Formats: sequence, structure tokens, C-alpha cells
Amino acid sequence: MPDLALSVLDLVPVRSDQTTGDAVAASVELARTADRLGYRRFWVAEHHNMPAVAATNPPVLIGLFASATERIRVGSGGVMLPNHAPLVVAEQFALLEAAFPGRIDLGIGRAPGSDPVTSWALRHGAGGVEDDAVARFPEYVDNVLAMMEPAGVGLALRNGQHVLKATPVARSVPEVWLLGSSDYSARLAAAKGLPYVFAHHFSGSGTAEALQLYRSTFQPSPEGDAPRTFLTVNASVADTAEEAHRQALPQLLQMLALRTGQPLVAQRTIEDAETIVEAGLPEAHQSLVDAMRRTWVIGDAESARKEIADLAASYGVDEVMVNPVGGATSGTDPRTAPARVRTLELLAG
Repeated sequence: MPDLALSVLDLVPVRSDQTTGDAVAASVELARTADRLGYRRFWVAEHHNMPAVAATNPPVLIGLFASATERIRVGSGGVMLPNHAPLVVAEQFALLEAAFPGRIDLGIGRAPGSDPVTSWALRHGAGGVEDDAVARFPEYVDNVLAMMEPAGVGLALRNGQHVLKATPVARSVPEVWLLGSSDYSARLAAAKGLPYVFAHHFSGSGTAEALQLYRSTFQPSPEGDAPRTFLTVNASVADTAEEAHRQALPQLLQMLALRTGQPLVAQRTIEDAETIVEAGLPEAHQSLVDAMRRTWVIGDAESARKEIADLAASYGVDEVMVNPVGGATSGTDPRTAPARVRTLELLAG
């Protein structure tokens, strides 16, 4: 894949044998691996109140991972903007960009990233005035962009103009991306002239349509004069295809529970996942697992690299962001994630 850039998406997964601190330590190791192997970006997601996901606060993790690496771009995939005041997001990422100039990406999403109760606690639990944050998403995006500019944004008040800046003396701004899993964000990114990423790793369908919509309706802006996008995909790569499929089982069961409304638990060990599968899944659940498996990249190094290259060619992108989903066997050092590290090593060649 000589002309294809590779990047990494990390949810900081928490296994049944890990504490939150263990999971973060394993992700630090993963970020260092990606940095060493020449990956372009390392992005972290925002999810809340989930037993198997420790990526609750992207800015905190970005600061940690950027400090632990040297050259790789570090960013959010993404910050769920309706959960936060735009000024807070602008301040966080302006500071990150000041500390790590030229290395920070701000990926912005519209989904809640949590259950309804947690969403309420995030948005209004501190006594804030309730509003339709999702409906105001385009306005919030504009606010973040304006407040991160070195000159800030002028607010017209009764006593004159008031300048609001995310940070006192900015020399550069983070690169802002819009993320989505429907055509809404594709249209908005095109209208605002922003880079755009469709969540192919999550939905597995609708990617071609969303990217075509984005490219065909793109309007140049100060943020970009041409469409920019890349592909995201779940990947489990091992020395053999059989081992790669085995390592993918814990995350397949995690996604099955999420999509069928089952109780969510910490990510199972590979042995525990095998026991569940060998006992037999309901036919409808097995069909869903099989469908998810077909949209993931699972195999040995040669077949996985070819599949990723074919996906990139099919969707017309020169960058693919992989979410390394391999689980761990019982007895694995809890502060490590060998299968996820090995996926990055094998894909890098």
C-alpha cells in the first residue's frame, strides 16, 4: 500500500481483566506503536457510561497521547458537540494546538455517544438552560470555528463589541473535521467547506452515497478549497486468518449486545467469547454477527492489506483509519493489548 496513508481510531476498550488505568496504559502503548510505524493520525472517540469504553473525554486523552508521541497527529473521532458548550470545546482544542502545534485534529460529531439519561447529565446536569443542542449543531460548529481563530469572534452587546477568544495568543488552529453516519453531516460539511469522515466502521453501509453527496455538493471555504475525506474500518489482523477471526470475537459480541439491546459488559476475554459462540447464538443474532464480520477487515497481513487497499480504491480515498479490535486471551498483562498492537504492526508491513 505505498500510496495509502494509515491512521488509527481508538475507543480505549476496557477488558474484563482491566481497570480504567490499565486500559489507558494499553492505549498509550498503542499510540506509541502507531507513531513509531508512521501512521498519520491517532484519534479517540467520545462515549459515556459504557462498561467497555474508557474514552469518555477526548481532550484529556489527546493531551496524554500527544505527550507520549513525537510526530503523529492526535485528535478526536470525535467530540460530540451537542454534549458541550462550544466555548469549552474551542478552549480545550486551542490549548492542545498551542501545546502541540500542527499535530491536533478536532473531529466533531452530532450523536450523543451515550444513553438518554447520561446525555441529560452531560448537557443539563449542572443547571444549564435546556435547549435543542442537536438542532443547533450547525450554529455550534460555526461558534467553535470562530472562537478558535487568533482574532477571536466579536459579540455585539448593548455597550459595544466584546471580543471572545478561545486562547489569548493563538499562532495556529486545529484542523476541524465533521463526522457522521448519515447524509446530514455530509451535507453540512460540504456546505461549510470542511473535511468529512463517514463512520464506515460503525454502519458498514451508505458510505458510497454519503461520500458522493459530500463531494458533489462541496463549497470551497477558508477551511478547504476541495473535498477531503477518508475511510474508517474495524480491523483484526494476526499471523493467521484463523487467529484474526478468533481475536475479533470479543468485539463482535460487544457490538451484538449494543445493537440488540442486551446488557453491556466489559469486553470479554477471547476464551469467554469462544464459550458463548460455541454454545450457540440465536439465529437472528448469528446472522447479525456474520453481517458485521463481512464489513470488517479480518485476516492475515497479506489479505488484510489487500482488502484495505481495495476499499480505499473503491471509495476513492488515499487514507484509511483502522479501529484495531482484537481482544486478549486470559492471563494477558492488563496494561497491554498485544492483538491491537500486532494489527498495526502487520498492516504497516
